Amino acid sequence: MMILKRAFVIGMLLMATVVISCKEQAKVDDSQMKKVMAIHDEAMPKMSKIGSLVAQLKKRIDTDQGGVAEKEAMEDLQEAHETMMEWMRGFGGKFDSDEILNGKELTAEKKVLLDEEEAKVKIVKEKIETSIANAEALLHKSKE
Repeated sequence: MMILKRAFVIGMLLMATVVISCKEQAKVDDSQMKKVMAIHDEAMPKMSKIGSLVAQLKKRIDTDQGGVAEKEAMEDLQEAHETMMEWMRGFGGKFDSDEILNGKELTAEKKVLLDEEEAKVKIVKEKIETSIANAEALLHKSKE
């Protein structure tokens, strides 16, 4: 009888540990999803800046005030924009709104996908920032 009580108590403790562990893992997943979305949210507003810079560079190119450097900078900006759009389409196709917005627990397969998407969105953000900085420097230099 005493052995049964101990087994029962041990079983209950193990179950509680598993439940707590699962909840902690969900928090980790939710935290990583929030991190990925924060990276996206930091880069996304820069898309309008890309549009503005493309327009400025295009104007210089169209009026023969720009050369190869301006054309390459414009193409880099357009590529950065398209990279963000592709990332968003791909990301949205892999995760549902509950996973993205509400912290729904991810399957093991989706956890792997989230790791991959985090790496990708970091590259997208870097590409956006680099192309903007290059274009701004080029436009600023040409005003001097």
